[in-house]
Amino acid sequence: MATQMMRAMLTHSYGGSESLRLEETPRPVPEEGCVLVRVHAVGLQPKDWLIPQGVFKESQPVTFPFIPGVEVAGVVEEVGPGVAADLLGQAVLGRVARGGYAEYVSVSVKALALKPKALSFIEAAAFPDGALTAWRALFDNAGVTAGQQVLIQGVNGMIVFAIQLAKWKGARVISSALEKHREFVLSLGAEQFVDITTTPAERMDLVLHGASATVSSALAALRDGGTLISNAALRPEEQEQVQAREIRVVTSQGVATVPLETLTQLAEEGFLKVPVGKTFALREAAQSHAYAQSGQGCGRFALRVVEDDSVMS
Repeated sequence: MATQMMRAMLTHSYGGSESLRLEETPRPVPEEGCVLVRVHAVGLQPKDWLIPQGVFKESQPVTFPFIPGVEVAGVVEEVGPGVAADLLGQAVLGRVARGGYAEYVSVSVKALALKPKALSFIEAAAFPDGALTAWRALFDNAGVTAGQQVLIQGVNGMIVFAIQLAKWKGARVISSALEKHREFVLSLGAEQFVDITTTPAERMDLVLHGASATVSSALAALRDGGTLISNAALRPEEQEQVQAREIRVVTSQGVATVPLETLTQLAEEGFLKVPVGKTFALREAAQSHAYAQSGQGCGRFALRVVEDDSVMS
């Protein structure tokens, strides 16, 4: 039987996003416990450009040709051994280790959830990784509870879900961003806006440090004994301050305890929305990476793999 082919954005060596090319490549075959998804859209994540650059070469070596893409939405076209046939034709979203920048990808059914009817395919593709990361950071790692004062810095990536999840939990959410993003963050549920160049008058129980802010600004906003969520490496003087003020520091890393289905249900019920700031065609992957890293926009960004608007709702 002839090998079935597909189009994908791929690279043949480590390097920048400009090395990505739209090429024909063999279509994957779903293995045990997996399904073949016809990809409609792909969410953008920093891993998409950092892995091909070789940033994680030691811990996550890749084989070439390499296809980026870790969060997808589409329709199940084929099921592998051990998977119920009733999944065929279902609209789904989920996470993959790699391979999302393609017309087809093989995904473990354990990493999938049914697409909420409230989300388009574009929105669904930009949902799973960010929503799960926000849950892990806020609840699994930091233990956010109702009534806490929470400052969330930034307007991109998992930050857009963190604002909504903290509000859903009952925390008082203050958003720190550029003035031009005031209405955007307030629309996500933040109770108060603070310009990112200033420090809130009140001290926070918890600060989620965003990439657009400094660690020192996050520490300045925290009360003694508060919690800082940050993946940044602390400078010696910041480490000293953390110890002296008994600040707890956690990251957003690890494995989320919540099933993806719990988060998609929150989206279906209207508690979580996906603000997509800009979309690009699959062939524009390199341009999308440049835009995502430029800090120009806000919200989530995605690639359109299927361009037919009639099937993208």
